[in-house]
Amino acid sequence: MTRTQVLVVEDHPSNMLLVKDLLEAEGFDVLCATDADEACELLDTNTPALALVDIQIPGGGGQRVLAYLRSQARFARVPVVAVTAYALHGDRERFLADFNGYVSKPIDVMSFVQTVHEHLRAFAE
Repeated sequence: MTRTQVLVVEDHPSNMLLVKDLLEAEGFDVLCATDADEACELLDTNTPALALVDIQIPGGGGQRVLAYLRSQARFARVPVVAVTAYALHGDRERFLADFNGYVSKPIDVMSFVQTVHEHLRAFAE
C-alpha cells in the first residue's frame, strides 16, 4: 500500500520533528526540507499530496516554494498550506489569498492532523 506523501518545509528543528512525528504516526510519508532550495529539489522528483510550508524559511521564503508549485501543472491539485508564527492582524486573509490554508504556530497537536486531512479531502473532490 502506498502511503500519502506530504512535503514539510520548516527550518526550525523542533518544529520539523513535531510535524514529522505527528504525520508519520498518522501513516503519512513525510518529505522534509529546511529551505526553499531543498524543497524545490525534492519537488523535482516527488509529487506530494499536500505541502506544509513555513513562510519564514531561508532561500526565498515560503512564497518561493508556493511559486514553484504553482508554476507546474503536475502540482495543480496539491494544496499548499502556509505555516507561520507571525500571525498579525490581517495575515490570515493575506496568506489565504495565495495559499490554500493557514496553520499558526505553535502547532495545536490536537487539531493539526485533522486540519491536514481536511485539506487533503478538499482537494480530492
